[in-house]
Amino acid sequence: MDPPGARAGGAVKGGPLPRRDVPAAFDRAAGAYDRLVGLNPGYHAHLRRAAAGVRGAGPRLLDAGCGTGASTAALLAAAPEARIVAADASAGMLGVARAKTWPGTVEFVHARAEELASAGVRGPFDAVFAAYLVRNLPDPDVVLRSLRELLRPGGVLVVHDYSLDASPPARLVWHAVCWSVIIPAGRLLAGDARLYRYLWRSVRRFDSPPRFAGRLRHCGFTDVRCERVSGWQRGIVHTFLARRED
Repeated sequence: MDPPGARAGGAVKGGPLPRRDVPAAFDRAAGAYDRLVGLNPGYHAHLRRAAAGVRGAGPRLLDAGCGTGASTAALLAAAPEARIVAADASAGMLGVARAKTWPGTVEFVHARAEELASAGVRGPFDAVFAAYLVRNLPDPDVVLRSLRELLRPGGVLVVHDYSLDASPPARLVWHAVCWSVIIPAGRLLAGDARLYRYLWRSVRRFDSPPRFAGRLRHCGFTDVRCERVSGWQRGIVHTFLARRED
């Protein structure tokens, strides 16, 4: 999604939001973020279904790009006994996440996905969950390869994100929902629609499902498969599952 801002890393207010300024935009949008995603039917159910892909992988999990903790909660529902490291580049989003009630098995870390090692995040993890993260990265391949290195051999990667089918209907639905619901709601609840215009634009430019599956293979993952979600986001949001070669 997309934020407000007078200036963030040199971006002029009202102009397109550069990817490098996305964490700062999420800082500003953090207070309204849970209310906004709560307006999306199926958002939390889809997260829980995607997070179920880590079941049986093992007890140590990484939530890369945890935001306000919705993905972390989905991981806990899938693996209640797991130890979870949840990381995010936005201090504002992490502040909202940390204010919620969590078991002692959950640890939050403030770090960009590119800088997890320097923030003290060490593998091996049995599974990595990345929800609505990869599309926002300046260089997805660099981060995907680093996440692969954080996994144990045979470990599971689950990526849950917007990835539009090539079909015109999916693109038309995405355009219509953004400009009739998401962008106006962002302006109303967050006071600025830049983050949500960025969301609209970034999804249109991101990989299609076959292209992203190919990207995962190119970054060294095996057993790559893709699952669709149900509801209005069918053909718009997908869950990708892959493994680090054993």
